[in-house]
Amino acid sequence: MTSDNPKDKPHFTGHRQRLKDRFRKGGQEAVADYELLELLLYSAIPRRDVKPLAKALIAHFGSFTEVISASSERLKEISGIGDTAIAALKLVEAAAQKLAQGKIMNKPVLSNWQALVDYCQIQLGHQKKEQFRILFLDRKNRLIADEKQQEGTIDHTPVYPREVIKRALELHATAIILVHNHPSGDPTPSRDDVEMTKRIEEAGKQLGVMLHDHLIISKSGQSSLKTMGLM
Repeated sequence: MTSDNPKDKPHFTGHRQRLKDRFRKGGQEAVADYELLELLLYSAIPRRDVKPLAKALIAHFGSFTEVISASSERLKEISGIGDTAIAALKLVEAAAQKLAQGKIMNKPVLSNWQALVDYCQIQLGHQKKEQFRILFLDRKNRLIADEKQQEGTIDHTPVYPREVIKRALELHATAIILVHNHPSGDPTPSRDDVEMTKRIEEAGKQLGVMLHDHLIISKSGQSSLKTMGLM
């Protein structure tokens, strides 16, 4: 049986309801980052005050985005967080990725460039290892596939132009966009990035696959080799 005596209820019950009401009325702008984390953790940790945990997560990782993007292994470094809470946080990350993907998949991406950049930022901006992805487009420049081709170390990913173009032909893609991240935080293309881009561009021309751009993503921003005149 439950008691109606206010003294028998956890001290944080009223706080939770007030926070929910504030969020419902004002949305994300009405709550701080740690309070947004509190709201996410309520269902995963129903019988404990989660404000200290939410604040500890923000203090450790630096921001709401960094918390959500952190790996399960890194989240476990924080005292008081368990598998259920971690699953709740990673579910938010997966939902954000799906939402961003839904805005560009099977749609002309060149006319909706900002949505494409936003999608790439969500996918790669906070990755701790360098990852190389290829966006495959059809004749109408609609995105038909997004595939991770390689994943490397913190600062290097091996890329093979022949394999890139071979995969494009398998998917009947007529154009591609290259995307990779710089975990260092600096999206400036390296000399190797530029040379690799030119090799892939040349290989594609020989087989009728156009390279539209090469985007480099970091948590601090993005760069486009086409915009920079490097391809």
